[in-house]
Amino acid sequence: MQPSAAVLAMSALAHEGRLAIFRLLVQAGPEGLAAGDVARAAGMLPNTLSTNLNILSGAALIASRREGRSIIYMAAYDQMRDLLAFLMEDCCAGRPEVCAPLRTLAASTCANEIGVC
Repeated sequence: MQPSAAVLAMSALAHEGRLAIFRLLVQAGPEGLAAGDVARAAGMLPNTLSTNLNILSGAALIASRREGRSIIYMAAYDQMRDLLAFLMEDCCAGRPEVCAPLRTLAASTCANEIGVC
């Protein structure tokens, strides 16, 4: 991941509402959620939701597909993994014992959640 893409992704997530939407979509799994379901779960008005979804989409953190009259949004797990890998790339100046708890946490969280990590 290029630093500019990492900055764009982190900027998109640096907003309470967008972070909540992203986490909701990560929890939903690869099937995603319809826009209306995201709005209800996030407690957002449609125009606010639309703006936040556009920002997350522009940062390539989410994707969408049309199913009939609904638009389904899902987390872009590849981009999420790339961002996490970018953040961990030079972890702890080559001292793996410092980063080991982070790897353990990531492995246990993914195993307990949806298994897409």
